[in-house]
Amino acid sequence: MTTLFVKGLTVVDFSYLHATRGLVGESWRLDISLTGDLDKQGMVLDFSDVKHQVKQLVDLAFDHKLIIPVRSSAVTLMQHEERCSVLFEYGAHSRVEHHSPASALCLLPAQSVTPETVAAAITASLLEEMPSNVSQLEIRLSSEHIEGSFYHYSHGLKHHAGNCQRIAHGHRSKLEILRDGARDPQIENSWAAKWRDIYIGCREDLVSEEDEQHLYRYQASQGEFELKLPADCCYLIDSDSTVENLAQHIADSLKQSHPGSSFEVYAYEGIGKGAIGKS
Repeated sequence: MTTLFVKGLTVVDFSYLHATRGLVGESWRLDISLTGDLDKQGMVLDFSDVKHQVKQLVDLAFDHKLIIPVRSSAVTLMQHEERCSVLFEYGAHSRVEHHSPASALCLLPAQSVTPETVAAAITASLLEEMPSNVSQLEIRLSSEHIEGSFYHYSHGLKHHAGNCQRIAHGHRSKLEILRDGARDPQIENSWAAKWRDIYIGCREDLVSEEDEQHLYRYQASQGEFELKLPADCCYLIDSDSTVENLAQHIADSLKQSHPGSSFEVYAYEGIGKGAIGKS
């Protein structure tokens, strides 16, 4: 028996529902190992096949989705044809309501969303697709090691042609801010704290602010999306929340509060990608 492994095969960017934090944006790196007998090529499985099959499954079933732990007593799920409604009650008196096409959700058969429960779901799906010589498959999901500031955010991009249009998907992102050419950890920490477990909403999509709740709604090419959550978990901007706009928003905000300094903001969108804003 031989084991084949691929480290950092892909990254899963998504949001999920947490018992105390509410709506959380996350990014996990995916490693895989496969154990089995060698085939006639002298391989457990061709690397290109591993990459194709795993990435295709992850992109289709988990990436850029809201992952719902359907065995949690805090979840109420209603499905009607191609649409889904989710009510999630957490903390003392907080709640998240989400209405969308069913394709925007991942219904996880677990009480909570963890690297282990999601990895188990991916493993179960992949094993059905593996050739007979593969006897064991292991998926490992892990957060990026970040020395410095980072934040978890959720958002939706209604004008996006792909799955970023889903109203509640997210990322775990590091933040680097240069003030007058030098890193400023204090400012980085301040913005990371401000955007901890945040929903970054476009002011144009906000349709109600009643009872200390924000209600967002928009129509996109995949259908109508709606999200309601506590106002203190939201941060409003005047543009779509692309990473380019977020980087520039931070840079412009810093320039307003520190007009005598220049700023360069490296805002990441998940792992290893992002945008630079300057002011």
